Amino acid sequence: FYVPAADLRTHLFIFIKACIVLSSWLFAYFATKHLPITIAAPIKASQPILTLIGAMIIYGEILNLYQWIGVTLAIIAFILLSMSGKKEGINFRHNVWILFIVLATITGAMSGLYDKYLMSHGFHRMSVLVWYSYYQLALMAIISLIMWYPKRHKTTPFVWRNSIFFISLFLVCADFVYFYALSEPESMISIVSMVRRSSVVVSFTAGALIFREKNIKNKAIDLILVLLGMLFLYLGTK
Repeated sequence: FYVPAADLRTHLFIFIKACIVLSSWLFAYFATKHLPITIAAPIKASQPILTLIGAMIIYGEILNLYQWIGVTLAIIAFILLSMSGKKEGINFRHNVWILFIVLATITGAMSGLYDKYLMSHGFHRMSVLVWYSYYQLALMAIISLIMWYPKRHKTTPFVWRNSIFFISLFLVCADFVYFYALSEPESMISIVSMVRRSSVVVSFTAGALIFREKNIKNKAIDLILVLLGMLFLYLGTK
């Protein structure tokens, strides 16, 4: 839990990290508000695939047979998801919220690749975790003043709920363990990202049991394909 002193260069790199993460969150939150979570969560679950491709290009990792099978299964799953979405009136090509969740996925993959760069180039995990949280606070305050505050009487009002605190707590705890994992010399961002994104199972279950979303059986098959794709990615990196 020790947070070492950080120089100006370190702060600059961490500030860039905060900008990337906040971009991903903004896209994801707007998309999640307007899309069924059983559509949004599996699309976001494709993030490890983009991370793997990025790792192959940037860090020189090479896809083997199992990894190609995993990528193929995931692509098939997202085609099937688009068909499920059309049954609920969601057109993947003309829906801005689908574009938002895709952008959230891309920027999320960028964040994972950038995290690996930071952890492998001597940036202390606690410095990154603490300072990027502070920078996000400042950036989000500015965004709220520009986008929300002037229209606060016409749009969604702010109401304090205890869940806000717990969202923050869970995010910080998750990031702490995530950065700790990436700081290990032998860790692979493709594996860490894949395991992290398996949280789609929790989101999908909530959509089915709590939010009572539609067309669950068909989308469950799509989800199984996504998870199978992740399994093959895992097998391909052993």
